[in-house]
Amino acid sequence: MSCSNCGNGKGGSPRGCKNNGTCGSNSCNKLTVFDWLENMEPPHGEKTLSIVEVRFKNSRKEFYHYPNSIKPHAGQVVITETSHGYDVGTVTLAGSLVGVQMKRKKVAEDSEEIGHILRLANSEDIILWQQLREKEAEVQKRARELAIALKLEMKISDVEFQGDGKKATFYYTADDRVDFRQLIKDMAQAFSIRIEMKQIGLRQEASRLGGIGSCGRELCCSTWLTDFRSVSSGAARYQQLSLNPQKLSGQCGRLKCCLNYELDAYRKAIKAFPRPEIKLITEKGIAVFQKMDIFKQELWYSYKDEWITWHKLPLEAVLSIIKKNKEKETVTSLEEYAEELPQNDVKLFESSVGQDSLNRFDVPKKKFFKRGKNRNNRKKRHEKSKD
Repeated sequence: MSCSNCGNGKGGSPRGCKNNGTCGSNSCNKLTVFDWLENMEPPHGEKTLSIVEVRFKNSRKEFYHYPNSIKPHAGQVVITETSHGYDVGTVTLAGSLVGVQMKRKKVAEDSEEIGHILRLANSEDIILWQQLREKEAEVQKRARELAIALKLEMKISDVEFQGDGKKATFYYTADDRVDFRQLIKDMAQAFSIRIEMKQIGLRQEASRLGGIGSCGRELCCSTWLTDFRSVSSGAARYQQLSLNPQKLSGQCGRLKCCLNYELDAYRKAIKAFPRPEIKLITEKGIAVFQKMDIFKQELWYSYKDEWITWHKLPLEAVLSIIKKNKEKETVTSLEEYAEELPQNDVKLFESSVGQDSLNRFDVPKKKFFKRGKNRNNRKKRHEKSKD
């Protein structure tokens, strides 16, 4: 399911709305919720909540009460009340599932965090809202110029205008604390609106900007991932990955979120393996752990005096050796338990046609001989034969 903006443009190039997962048409948005109770009436005697979930720009969602005069449904644009003016948002969820979402986010029905919807948006409100959205890129560029002029160590990554155009929120990232009091004064003078600065993390910035990951697909944070859990270097150690920051870091400069996807499976599987610091005692010498393959249940050990030669042992063999060592029994050597696999000739390349050469369609080069040199060589040979 997608909106009319998706598809191919001229020349077959992808068109799209270029909103990086925050599409405003309520079709391909990563924050869109499928209401599977939309066409079902509530049970007899049960009252529906007069609360809906409203989505704004930059992955912001909030709950709002609506008056009895209107009954908004998913996809409608509404006017919400703010401390200074009003804002424009899109209803993403209404009905019985709103209560489920509120329980999941731990928001009470009588909470002060729940705002109020004033009315449904008319055509004039939507036109003004779209004009402000188109103006954000220019304002962001000008704000960056003001920050550079003040030599502030910060990056303004996005701008969000309020629905009435009286306030703008600037999202920025910074490594250290930034004193932007003078910047707010300059921006208020340049744009003639209320200014609010909000600091975000590098992961949130990457989710707004979007991009292509090393896997060749769009970033998870900009397509479907809504919560950003902390990723530690221990996740890479559990999965036996090399601690290379260039390979483990994403576009945000932090560890990739996908390191947590299979972490639970690795933790469960690694419980059956012995600890790496345990050494195997044999008559030939003491063997030290080198590496392991968790899902194939294979381990590699080497003797202390022979670090170059590694012996591959199955998990059952290693556990039996450790059990015998605990009983003060020593095995003869690791070679008794090592797996000997037949060495097959691995073909590094094979085309779909067969073992044909890659340059089979190339035109062979012709050898060109200069006639002058050949005639001189013939004369010399003829003179030598006469002598």
